[in-house]
Amino acid sequence: MSEDGKSIEIESILLTDLGDVLFRTRPFSGTSADALSGVQHAERVFAKAGAYIVESGVPARYYWVVLEGKTYAERPEKDGSWTRVGFAQSGEGFGEVPLLTGRTLSLFRILAETDSTLIRFDEAEFWNMMACCPTVRAVILADMAQRLQTYQVEALHREKLISLGTLAAGLMHELHNPGSAAKRASSQLRENLLRLQQISLRHGSKPKTPEQLDCMRCLLERTVAGCKAPAMSSLEQSDAEEAMAEWLAAAGVENAFNIAPALVGIGFKPEELECARAAFDVSSLSDSLNWLEALVSSVSLVCAIEESISRVSDLVMAVKKFAYDERMVGKEIDVHDSLQSTLTILGHKLRTRSVSAEKVFQASPSTLRTRGPGLSQVWTNLIDNAVDASPDGGKITISTWTEPGILAVSIADQGKGIEPDVLPHIFEAFFTTKPQGSGTGLGLEIVNRIVTQKFGGTVDVESKPGNTKFTVRLPVT
Repeated sequence: MSEDGKSIEIESILLTDLGDVLFRTRPFSGTSADALSGVQHAERVFAKAGAYIVESGVPARYYWVVLEGKTYAERPEKDGSWTRVGFAQSGEGFGEVPLLTGRTLSLFRILAETDSTLIRFDEAEFWNMMACCPTVRAVILADMAQRLQTYQVEALHREKLISLGTLAAGLMHELHNPGSAAKRASSQLRENLLRLQQISLRHGSKPKTPEQLDCMRCLLERTVAGCKAPAMSSLEQSDAEEAMAEWLAAAGVENAFNIAPALVGIGFKPEELECARAAFDVSSLSDSLNWLEALVSSVSLVCAIEESISRVSDLVMAVKKFAYDERMVGKEIDVHDSLQSTLTILGHKLRTRSVSAEKVFQASPSTLRTRGPGLSQVWTNLIDNAVDASPDGGKITISTWTEPGILAVSIADQGKGIEPDVLPHIFEAFFTTKPQGSGTGLGLEIVNRIVTQKFGGTVDVESKPGNTKFTVRLPVT
């Protein structure tokens, strides 16, 4: 009995009982009963529409010929669904491929599309038939060659679709972070411009001396000259922000500890602000430097938007280069700057989760000479995953150091760790432990592919509760 009450009836017969019906089929049309003298027995199968003639995963032991009706084959997919891959109707044979290739189990399941009558030969009779009947043998081998060719064409097509799907999904995954960062920065810029305008109206209502105008002009030119200061370690940045805040507070500037990080972030040092303290009285100095901070913050947001859009452009160019296999021109990349840019883009996510980022930048030199694209994608995925894994209020640690011929970067989080049975699969495409809809399962696959294939480096992971660390090692050339 088959599933859902659909039935199959099987009876053992002699070939002589079939009369000439067998010789009207394609495999046997060029032979005769005398040529089949070495083959005496077969089994006749009556299958109702919808019945399972062959189950997937069972031993493949028969060669089949359809006398009447129509059958079709289905292939199982990873998601549990089935895909129709072929059919056989009256006068056609099937089942020779697993017998001739030595495959022990059937890859497909065969169902009757209509009420069907079939003849099946077991493995012993099949090989007798192949030995004694050259015309049957020729047809069976031709059928096998055609089926293998069809399967290879389909497999190549499926592989192309999988590659295209992986590329498209990866592109969407990578576009999300810079797109979201640009949107957030644009929103913050709108608020900043309003604050800047309010301070400008208040500050501009007072007449300015030539010394004051010269000082503000210099500070303005200094502000718009660059987007950010050279990357610093967490300790260096903290010390610089504290020194700036203390100088501002001593000068009587309001919001000293709030505006210090923005001024340090773009590279200002206290001594560069001395002209303002010398030129303005205390109340005017406070407005002047708060105006300067609003301008600095706005410039930083514009830079963040530019960087995000540049990341999108780089991704589009990466897809183009992938498609056309262009050779990249060698260039130098400062890993510290690349890491700092990624932290800037993901800054909002860090703040939302109250996750701090400690930078321990000890690599010297911190530059790579490479043709490999996509290094920022590596940091984006690793840092983004570290933030997701961290508890609220936790800390991620980004460290760099050098080894002989190698520049190493590690990114560690304080999350619950990766389960031992999950660890071997983390670099597989579409494998994810995040809730459905929360992750594509492509981030670490992209990391591993870029590091190993584009840069010739390695990615290692160590994980235990409270400390998961990914270490990327990249050749300096």
